[in-house]
Amino acid sequence: MKRTHRLWLGLGLILVLGTGYYFYFSDRLLGDDRQQEVVSVPVQKGELVDQVTATGILQPSGYVDVGAQVSGQLTVIHVEVGDRVRQGELLAEIDPTIYLAQVDASRAQLRNQQAQLKDRQAQLVLARIQHRRQASLMAENATSRENLQTAEAGLHSAEAQVDALKAQISQTESSLRADEANLEYARIYAPMDGTVVSISARQGQTLNASQQAPTLMQVADLATMTVQAKVSEADVGKLTPGMKVYFTTLGDPRRRWYSSLRKIEPTPVVENNVVLYNALFDIANEQGRLMSQMTTQVFFVRAEAEDALLVPMSALTFPDRQDRGQARVGVLKADGSIEERQIKVGVNNRIQAEILEGLAEGEQVILNVSPGGEPARSGGMRFRL
Repeated sequence: MKRTHRLWLGLGLILVLGTGYYFYFSDRLLGDDRQQEVVSVPVQKGELVDQVTATGILQPSGYVDVGAQVSGQLTVIHVEVGDRVRQGELLAEIDPTIYLAQVDASRAQLRNQQAQLKDRQAQLVLARIQHRRQASLMAENATSRENLQTAEAGLHSAEAQVDALKAQISQTESSLRADEANLEYARIYAPMDGTVVSISARQGQTLNASQQAPTLMQVADLATMTVQAKVSEADVGKLTPGMKVYFTTLGDPRRRWYSSLRKIEPTPVVENNVVLYNALFDIANEQGRLMSQMTTQVFFVRAEAEDALLVPMSALTFPDRQDRGQARVGVLKADGSIEERQIKVGVNNRIQAEILEGLAEGEQVILNVSPGGEPARSGGMRFRL
């Protein structure tokens, strides 16, 4: 009985050891097989774009805040938001009663001074006649020197009075022009061709322009819009004026609007501790589909390639990190062997790269990833059979 028990115990121990041995070495063998696996993809043709992305806001290319230069009650507003106006078109009117009265008073004062001037000019003519008479009599010793001097003084006084009145008339004419200008300012005209985009005043409102000109409305040129894109400080160095740019809007993400970068403003804007720079470019808007304050997704095109041979960047190894134009790649041949090649790289966008020389369409290139799909840790080749 004891021998039978020992026999079964020995057989069980052998069975356990054998099973463990089988699974241990089976796993090692399978692991070696997985290490021998490679991941390859074919070389394909397609379009490649290297671009910088940013968000932006649409603004009118030009606008004017229309204000009031004189105080008074706003009696009439002739336009509404959305109306298109031409330069010189009447937009609003302020009660002109006070300014009209000032113009009438200045004109009356001017007429009075002009009448006084005629009187002074007549007195000047008389003073000249008397002076000539006294001078003739003095030449014949028929009058006294005192009378001649009195005549001379009267002549100079008459001339001075005429000059003084002329100066007063000039001053009154200047005041009259200012009063007439104020009267004209009571009628507010469009300073440019455009569209009324906002009206901040209301009809019947009393305006006070004594310290600061109140803004009545804003007229903007919506035929040309400006996109103000906010570019991070990490990407702004990649942009250059004149480069190709396009954007989409939230309302129509499938349509692209193309333009070229006009300028980058040197003064940054800090938002939530992030330094951003405004990149500006213009876009035609004849149909009026683009509106102020629309949000845009902007794409600045650094380089692009069409109908190019493309491979993933993970298939490339760069011997010289400073030279991104030369790389090595592993090519999986039909017989299962791997050939390492030197290739010439063109445009890349960190995901795909354009191959200029060294590969043909359809060839299989080896990705530098581990069997489990993880990227290789170092810059060397990570493929083996």
